[in-house]
Amino acid sequence: MADSVMGPTLLIFIKNPERGKVKTRLAETAGDDTALEVYQKLLRITQSVTDQMNIHREVWYSRFIEQNDIWSGGQYKKKRQRGKDLGGRMKLAFREAFARGSGRVVIIGSDCPGLRPPILRQAFRLLRDHKVVVGPARDGGYYLLGMKEFYPALFDRKKWSTSAVCEQTIQQLDEMKVSYRILPELNDIDTQQDLDQSKHLSV
Repeated sequence: MADSVMGPTLLIFIKNPERGKVKTRLAETAGDDTALEVYQKLLRITQSVTDQMNIHREVWYSRFIEQNDIWSGGQYKKKRQRGKDLGGRMKLAFREAFARGSGRVVIIGSDCPGLRPPILRQAFRLLRDHKVVVGPARDGGYYLLGMKEFYPALFDRKKWSTSAVCEQTIQQLDEMKVSYRILPELNDIDTQQDLDQSKHLSV
């Protein structure tokens, strides 16, 4: 369907910021308190970026919807993720967005402090002429995935949170002969090394 039905949609996948349940790999070296502090900073960075996008925005919570948090105020539609793994949860979110009539749908997480509005705008712009856009993360995953048409196969048969996810996704697109473009590579924050090397985040 065309954007005129609903307009482009930005999906923001987050974890509920709970001690001991976020940034667990970072917590192994830095402790639960620091890991929570880092994740709360990442959420604020993500929010400051998405606040500048004048489009339909949805925040998808991992466990339960927070009614009074930084995503309040009516600018974001709030939803809860559902599915047996990350792929299933993302697939459902994309399916719902396309079913409502959005013509361009982009999903991001909340782990990438280098993400900025120009990259998001570039993603939506590229989707005018291409079917898919991918934002690769340095750890082998991706920080962004966008589609102009729904390709559910991109969420199947993957070991999520591994270094092969982005490569497998691009290989699938090639095999399916789907037109795509790749965005600049950015760094997710998952480990102490990621945090130490980050130019955008410190504790």
